[in-house]
Amino acid sequence: MPCPPQSSDELVFFVNGRKVTESNVDPEVTLLAFLRKNLSLTGTKYACGTGSCGACTVMVSEHDPVSKKIRHFSVAACLVPICSLYGAAVTTVEGVGSIKTRIHPVQERIAKSHGTQCGFCTPGMVMSMYTLLRNHPQPSEEQLMEALGGNLCRCTGYRPILESGRTFCTSVSGCPQKGTGKCCLDQTEDDSSPLGDKHDMCTELFAKEEFQPLDPTQELIFPPELLRMAENSEKETLTFYGERVTWISPGTLQDLLELKAKHSEAPLVLGNTSLGPAMKSQGHFYPVLLSPARISELRVVSTTSDGLTIGAGCSLAQVKDVLSESIAQLPGEKTRTYRALLKHLRSLAGQQVRNVATLGGHIVSRHCYSDLNPIFAVGNTTLNLLSEEGTRQIPLDRHFLAGLTQSADLKAQEILESVHLPYSQKWEFVSAFRQAQCHQNALSHVNAGMRVLFKEGTDIIKDLSIAFGGAGPATRIAHKSCQQLLGRRWNEMMVDEACRLLLDEVSLPGSALGGKVEFKRTLLVSFFFKFYLQVLQELKAQLKLLSLPESWDSQPHPDIAERFLSALEDFQVTIPQGVQTYQKVDSHQPLQDPVGRPVMHLSGLKHATGEAIFCDDIPRVDKELFMALVTSTRAHAKIISIDSAEVLALPGVVDVVTAEDIPGTNGSEDEKLLAVDEVLCVGQVICAVVAETDVQAKRAVKKIKITYEDLEPVVFTIEDAIKHNSFLCPEKKLEKGNIEEAFNNVDQIVEGEVHVGGQEHFYMETQRVLVIPKSEDKELDIYVSAQDPAHVQKTVSSTLNIPFNRIACHVKRVGGGFGGKVVRPAALGAIAAVGATKTGHPIRLVLDREDDMLITGGRHPLFGKYKVGFMNNGRIKALDIECYINGGCMLDDSELVTEFLVLKLENAYKIRNLRFRGRACMTNLPSNTAFRGFGFPQGTLMTESCITAVAAKCGLPPEKIREKNMYKTVDKTIYKQAFSPEALIKCWNECLDKSSFRSRRMHVEEFNKRNYWKKRGIAIVPMKFSVGFAATSYHQAAALVHIYTDGSVLVTHGGNELGQGIHTKMLQVASRELRIPMSYMHICETSTVTVPNTIATAASIGADVNGRAVQNACQTLLKRLQPIIKKNPEGIWEDWIEAAFEQRISLSATGYFRGYKAFMNWEEGEGDPFPYYVYGAACSEVEIDCLTGAHKKIRTDIVMDACCSLNPAIDIGQIEGSFIQGMGLYTTEELQYSPEGVLYTRSPDEYKIPTITDVPEQFNVSLLPSSQTPLTIYSSKGLGESGMFLGSSVFFAITDAVAAARRERGLAEDFTVRSPATPEWVRMACADRFTDMVGSH
Repeated sequence: MPCPPQSSDELVFFVNGRKVTESNVDPEVTLLAFLRKNLSLTGTKYACGTGSCGACTVMVSEHDPVSKKIRHFSVAACLVPICSLYGAAVTTVEGVGSIKTRIHPVQERIAKSHGTQCGFCTPGMVMSMYTLLRNHPQPSEEQLMEALGGNLCRCTGYRPILESGRTFCTSVSGCPQKGTGKCCLDQTEDDSSPLGDKHDMCTELFAKEEFQPLDPTQELIFPPELLRMAENSEKETLTFYGERVTWISPGTLQDLLELKAKHSEAPLVLGNTSLGPAMKSQGHFYPVLLSPARISELRVVSTTSDGLTIGAGCSLAQVKDVLSESIAQLPGEKTRTYRALLKHLRSLAGQQVRNVATLGGHIVSRHCYSDLNPIFAVGNTTLNLLSEEGTRQIPLDRHFLAGLTQSADLKAQEILESVHLPYSQKWEFVSAFRQAQCHQNALSHVNAGMRVLFKEGTDIIKDLSIAFGGAGPATRIAHKSCQQLLGRRWNEMMVDEACRLLLDEVSLPGSALGGKVEFKRTLLVSFFFKFYLQVLQELKAQLKLLSLPESWDSQPHPDIAERFLSALEDFQVTIPQGVQTYQKVDSHQPLQDPVGRPVMHLSGLKHATGEAIFCDDIPRVDKELFMALVTSTRAHAKIISIDSAEVLALPGVVDVVTAEDIPGTNGSEDEKLLAVDEVLCVGQVICAVVAETDVQAKRAVKKIKITYEDLEPVVFTIEDAIKHNSFLCPEKKLEKGNIEEAFNNVDQIVEGEVHVGGQEHFYMETQRVLVIPKSEDKELDIYVSAQDPAHVQKTVSSTLNIPFNRIACHVKRVGGGFGGKVVRPAALGAIAAVGATKTGHPIRLVLDREDDMLITGGRHPLFGKYKVGFMNNGRIKALDIECYINGGCMLDDSELVTEFLVLKLENAYKIRNLRFRGRACMTNLPSNTAFRGFGFPQGTLMTESCITAVAAKCGLPPEKIREKNMYKTVDKTIYKQAFSPEALIKCWNECLDKSSFRSRRMHVEEFNKRNYWKKRGIAIVPMKFSVGFAATSYHQAAALVHIYTDGSVLVTHGGNELGQGIHTKMLQVASRELRIPMSYMHICETSTVTVPNTIATAASIGADVNGRAVQNACQTLLKRLQPIIKKNPEGIWEDWIEAAFEQRISLSATGYFRGYKAFMNWEEGEGDPFPYYVYGAACSEVEIDCLTGAHKKIRTDIVMDACCSLNPAIDIGQIEGSFIQGMGLYTTEELQYSPEGVLYTRSPDEYKIPTITDVPEQFNVSLLPSSQTPLTIYSSKGLGESGMFLGSSVFFAITDAVAAARRERGLAEDFTVRSPATPEWVRMACADRFTDMVGSH
C-alpha cells in the first residue's frame, strides 16, 4: 500500500472504555471493519453491509454540544466511517458483558428467554436493547418495538426476543394469568378439550424470578478524557488521508464554508446512510469528503412565531423528538404537518439509521422514494442555505426536488444550514400516506404528502398541494391538478375529477424502475381518496356538521358513511403477545434428567456476549490471503476470453484462479465449479481473485475483462421452459384410482392455476470458508459454515485429486442454513481450496450479501395447474395436479425436490382418485437448491388452493371442505404407506377449539358487513408433514463419546449446529443415558476427523438419528461401567471413572444408528419413503386495507404434534421461526429479476423478510400432550421444517379477506392463485372504481 502523501491528524476515540489512537486511518474503513480486523472484536457481525439488518449494531456515545448532555444511540457499524468517530465512545457487545467476567441482564435475559437460535443476529439485538436501556431503564413496549425495528432475525420468529425485552418494560400488557396454566386469550369453545389434563400442561419456558436486576449505576461511564476534549475542544480542522480518499472535518462553520468553496464537488457526510451504500453498491467515488460533525450550529433547533427551524445536522431521531415535543405543547391545528412527518418518521428505516441519518442529508439526497420530502414540499418548507457569499433561502418545492433549475437548487459551494417548517393554520389539513412491502424498515412503493387549505368556515378549496414519492425518478408534485381544483367544494364530484387529473399529470411509463406500475398508479388515487375522507371527517368536526354533505353521491343509505370510516384508520404496531403450552415432565423424572425440560441453548449466553465464534470470527492466520469471486454478467453466453493482465498488476493482488488451475475434476459435466467456455446464468462463478486484503480482492474483481458472445435461447420463466421443452430430469408421477372415470361421475369440476414465487434463504451469516493448507502430505484444514461437511470434504477431494483422509472439515456453528448450506458450501470450499494449493497460502472466502443472493439460488418457484372434481356437498372425488418447478441452470437438488413435492402433495386429505405429476425446468437462472420444507410449502399451497376453490363453488366455508376430505382412520397414502391420522385429527380439533374458530368466523363476517374499505379474513389449515429422506442410507448416524479421568465428558456426533439446538439436545440425551448432569459435558465441534461419512443435517431428522447414535455410545460406556457401579453403588461419578481407568476399561466409545428404513419405487409408484409424519394445524386471522393492500396479522394459533418433546423451548422456537419464515414466503418475500436475468432483490433493502412488526399480535403455540412412538429417540419428533407450511394460514386468511371484498363488489371468483400475497396483489385483487380508473387511463 503506498504511503499517503501527507501526514494525517490523530484520530482519538474510545472502544469499551479503552482509548484508541490511530495516526494513519483510512477514511474508507468502516467502524465494523476496524472493530473486527484491528481490534479483533468479532462479536459485531457482518451480514448485509448496507445498515439494513442490525447484525452490526453497536452503541455510540457522544457529548452533545447543544444540550451539553451525553447522548447514547445505536448505529449500524457497517455504515459508520471510522473517521467520523473523533471524540466518541463506542460500546460493542463485548463491552456490555462477558461470560468470563459478568454478563449483563440484557444478555442473560435474551439467552434464558430462548431468544437465540443460530445466534448470529443476537449481538445486534443485545446492543439495540442495551442502548434503549441506557436511555430508558424502564422503557415502554412501544419504545422496545421501535428499538428493535431495524434488527432482522431469520431463526426465532422474534417472539422470544421481544419476551426478553418486555421483562424490562414498565407496563407489560401480557397475560395476567400467565403461569397459572390458563390464559385470558384461551377462551376455548369446548371445555371438554382433548388436550390432556390441564394440570399437566405448562406455559412457562423460563423463570423470570431468576433474572438478575438491571442496575443502571453499573454501566460504563462516558470517558472523562472525551468530556474534557469536548469542553475544551480546539476548533482546528482535522484531516485524514487515505489511499484514495481524504476526509476533512472542519472545527468551525467558517472553516466548512471555506472548504466547500475550495472543494465544491465534495459531498458533506454525517450519517453516511445514503452515501455509504451508494459507494459500496453503485461504485460512487469521491476523493474528498467533508464532515461537519463537529459544527454545533448545524444542530440548533429554534422556534419562531410561525414555525420551527431545525438544524440540517440534526439526526432524524432528533427531529422525531423535536416534533413530538412540539405536538405535545402546541394546539392541534398548528401541528398537522408535524404529525404527518412524525407518522412517517416512525416507520422510516430502522432505529440505527434514524439515529445517524440527518435531516439535511435526507432532503439534499432527493431520493425518489423519500418518505419525508413530499410532506416537506406540501408543508411550504423553506431551506436556509449558507456559503462564503452569505445566506439564501429557497423553497423546498417542485423546482428544488426536480433539481433542474440552478436558482432553485443548492449552488456547488453552498451548504444547507437549517430547515424551516411552518405551523399549519386553522382551516388547513395535512396528511401523509405510504405503502411498502411491509410496515417497518422498507422503502415505499409510493408515498404521499397532501395539504388543503379552505376558505374560512367553508368547504371551498383555497389552496391545495399534493406530492408523491416513488412515482418517478424524483418526488412528483401535482401542481397542475391542484391549480385546477382551486375554488371547488370538497365533495364526491371533486374526488372523481381530482383522481382523473392526478392520473393524467403523474404518469408512470410501463418500464418504470421497480415495475408495479398499475399498482403504483392505483395508490396515487387511493391515497387521495383516503385524504378526502380524513379531511371530510375533520372538516365536519370543525364545521360542526352532523352528516356528510348532500353531494356525497354514493350514499343511498345513511349508514354507508359508517362503513367508509374504517378507511381512515391506519394499522397500528402493537407488541405481540401469546402463550406457549407444552406438557410438563413426569413428576417422577429425576431432577438431573434434562430430557423434556426447556433447557437453554448451549451457546445462548455466548451468542448474547458475542463470544460464540463463527467461521469468519476465526483470527487471521499467518500469510492468509483473501479470495473474491468473478461472476458472469450474461444469462447465456459463450466465453470468448478472460483478460486478467491488468488485475495482476494491481497492488496486493497475488493471483487469479481459473478452471485451468484445477488439478482434479472441475465439478461434474453438468455442474461446473468454474465456468469453462460457456455461462448458463448471471452469477455463475467464472474465476476468482486472490489478494492480500478483502478490499484489494473485491476491487480487483471489477477489473477482470471477460468477452462474451450471447447464445440462444435465454429461458427465465417456467412458462418459457415449457415452451422450449427445457427440463432437468424426467417427469415424476403418482396415480391412484381411476381419475378419468371419477371426473365423469362428479357434480362439478373446477380448474385453476397456482403460481408460487421463489424464496431467498437469507441466513444471517453469508457463505464463508477458511482453507488452511498444511506443510506436508497435501493436508488441508477447512473451516466452513455448512450443513454437510462430508460433502465439502468429498468435493474438495475430487477437485484437488487427493484422498478424503487428508482433508479435515470443521463446523463449529452455522449462522443459519435452512437448506442453503447443504450443497453450495462444497463448491465454494473447493474453489477456495484450489486457491490455497495454488498459492500455498491460507485462503479466506466470505461472500458479500449481494453476491450470496446472486450466486446461491433459493427455493424453487412453482407453477401448477389443477383440475378437481367434487360433489355438491364438498366431497372431492378426483384431483389432477400438474406442477413445474424452476430448477435454474443446473440439476442440484431439483430432481429430489420434484420427488418430494409429488409425494407430499396430498397433505392431509383422503381423495380416492388422484394423479400428481411434477417436472423440474431448466432455466438461465442460478440453480435453486434445498430449502426448509423441500417442496412441501409450494406443493401443498396448490392442494389447499384446490380446497378453497371447491369451497367457493359449493358456497361452503373452506374449513368444512377440509374436514369432509381429511383422513379419518388408519389408511394408506397415495404411495401406499400406512399411517394413523389420529394425531392429525387431534391437532385440527384442538386448533379449532383453542382459536375459538367458529365464533371468530362469525365476528369476521360481522366486521366485513360493517366495513367497506377494510376486510377481515380467517383461515385454518391442517398439515401432514413427512420427515426424513426417502432412502435408508441417508438416515444413518454416528457419534464418538470420550470420558476423561476427571469425569468430564466430550460428545461428538455427525450433526451440525445451525441454530436448531442439536448440540443442546445431544447433551440432554447423553445426560439421561449416563445419569450425570449436563454441566459435566461438552461438545466442541462437528468434524470429519472425529465422525466420518456423515449425512447432511437436514430433513428435520438431525436430532433423531444423531440422538440415537449418542444414546448408543453412552449405553456402551455405561455397560462397561456397570460392574464398577455395582461394586460401589454409593460412590460418585468421578470415583467410578477413576476406578475404570485403573481397571483398564476403555472410556471412549463410538455410537452408531443404522437408520430408519425408507424406500420409494417410482416405477411402481409405491414405497415407505418416510419414517414418520409430523401433524399440525394453524389458524390465522388478518385484516386488509382494500385501498392500499396492506394487511395486519391479528392472531395465530398453532397446535403441533411433537409426541414427547426433547426440549419444548427449542421445539416451540423451531415452530415459531419456521412459521414466520413461511409467512414471509407467502406474503412479503418477492424475488425480482431484470429482463436480462439479473436479480434485482439482492439486499435487505429490496428483499423483505419478516420484521418484528410482522409477528401476529396474538401468537399462541401448543404442543399436543405427550404420546409414545417406539421409532424415535424417547418418542420425540423432528420439528425443524414442518411449521413452514403453517405460514400459509396467513396467506389463506388474506385471500379470505380479499374474497369478501370481491363478493361485496360483485366480482367473479378468481381461480388463479398467486403467492406471495403482496400489497400489490391484495390491492389489485380488491378491484374498485380506482383500479377501474387506472385501467381506463
